[in-house]
Amino acid sequence: VQLQASGGGSVQAGASLRLSCAASGRTSSSVHMAWFRQAPGKEREFVSTFSRTGGYKYYADSVKGRFTISRDNAKTTMYLQMNSLEPEDTAVYYCAASHLRLITSELRRGNNYDSWGPGTQVTVSS
Repeated sequence: VQLQASGGGSVQAGASLRLSCAASGRTSSSVHMAWFRQAPGKEREFVSTFSRTGGYKYYADSVKGRFTISRDNAKTTMYLQMNSLEPEDTAVYYCAASHLRLITSELRRGNNYDSWGPGTQVTVSS
């Protein structure tokens, strides 16, 4: 599956951005998608994803209450609504997809995702 993230930009603290991730190619309802990010000098970290059934949404503690993940009915486009952005949210944001049947404990691990988009830069200034 090919992934393309968009929607990044440079904003002031407190602003909002909406990221999109379009999936194409080998997409199916069994492909699991997630958002990750990597800040300068730091390791990649999990941001948000859905449960396998899609009925629950998971978030990193650092973004809980500010970010909202969603997707279209065809499950080929995923979104990340980011509100109340903070300078600490500055990072390259990646969407990722996995063809594995991940269990809940595996959803937050980047190594379990086999397809990655090129990322979109989000810069938040204070």
